[in-house]
Amino acid sequence: MISSVRGTVLHVAGGSAVIEVGGVGMHVALTPDHALSLRTGSEAFVHTALIVREDELSLFGFSTREQLELFDLLRSVSGVGPKSALGVLAQLSPEEIARAVADEDDAPFRRVSGIGPKTAKLITVSLAGKVVAPSPARAGVPVVAPDADVVAALVGLGWPERTAAAAVEELLAELGDTAPTETAALLRLALGRIGPQRAGVRA
Repeated sequence: MISSVRGTVLHVAGGSAVIEVGGVGMHVALTPDHALSLRTGSEAFVHTALIVREDELSLFGFSTREQLELFDLLRSVSGVGPKSALGVLAQLSPEEIARAVADEDDAPFRRVSGIGPKTAKLITVSLAGKVVAPSPARAGVPVVAPDADVVAALVGLGWPERTAAAAVEELLAELGDTAPTETAALLRLALGRIGPQRAGVRA
């Protein structure tokens, strides 16, 4: 079982990346947001799930452990394959998935390509009690705060931990309540802020 991959990003496409580990290029399927956060030539760390079939080995990657666990839960639902599970995670944040399940609302899942009405309903039933939605008093707060994951992702991309933590802290303070609750979205904003800073240092 390959539970994680750390290596140099050789190539990034719309929904995948090739990461070189020990001289071997591994093709990893990703959500589009996750793929956008990777930079060719930089080091990346991804949590992974290896799907073994008779004629194929497929590696799916995630920026957080929470997404990986949700991926496994979604695949446990009858009719949901790995590509459909990744599609759900590409369109819905962990918080949105948890809220939809708690509300028994299958509409968000029906909007995902490849998920039909019956399967969408089955997802809400099968995941009931397995994911926890935020309480009404904490609406808008993610199931797991994304800032630690964003700092870890930036460190994995090559920035010093102190620099990464400072950039994320400043970004959260600046955005306040408007800060995105999804790790990938917050990571994109952090990269936009920290990128020019690093370029300035190199200059």
